[in-house]
Amino acid sequence: MNICVFLSAADLDDRYTRPAREFAKLLGKGGHTLVWGGSDVGLMKVVADGVQEAGGRLLGVSVEFLASRVRPEADEMIVARDLAERKRLLLEKADAVVIMVGGTGTLDEATEILELKKHGHTDKPVVLLNTAGFYDGLKEQFRRMEDEGFLPRPLTDLVFFAEEPVGALAYLEEALGTR
Repeated sequence: MNICVFLSAADLDDRYTRPAREFAKLLGKGGHTLVWGGSDVGLMKVVADGVQEAGGRLLGVSVEFLASRVRPEADEMIVARDLAERKRLLLEKADAVVIMVGGTGTLDEATEILELKKHGHTDKPVVLLNTAGFYDGLKEQFRRMEDEGFLPRPLTDLVFFAEEPVGALAYLEEALGTR
């Protein structure tokens, strides 16, 4: 599978890097390709290192203003003109999406894929990996949106919430029939 991972490029502590490394190792061992923002810094580097060390492929999609941060040893690297093109290419190249911890950029990417799913423009499985309870508040907000009628489809049709890396990958493999 080509698995797009939306995540932070920040340097983070072990409560976030350890599960990210674990997920990356599972991806690589499974022979999957990481489709990611292409950066060779922070959590993005941790995940790319883990996937590559475990035998997986790396397909990066960076953006011109971050081109100085791209991972030189990726199997494939695309540099988009702007963030909108980057998001489009990331989703285009992916069979599935995993949302890991991140800031506003990650949240922007996450809401874009969920909006596309909500309107039936994609059926790619989406997992929100809730490492260390990072997305507990967002999960609660999504449930409120569903309960109060803001979502035309059940929340479970849009996103799967996983608390651990192994559960995230198991869900994707089952959803795409690769188990």
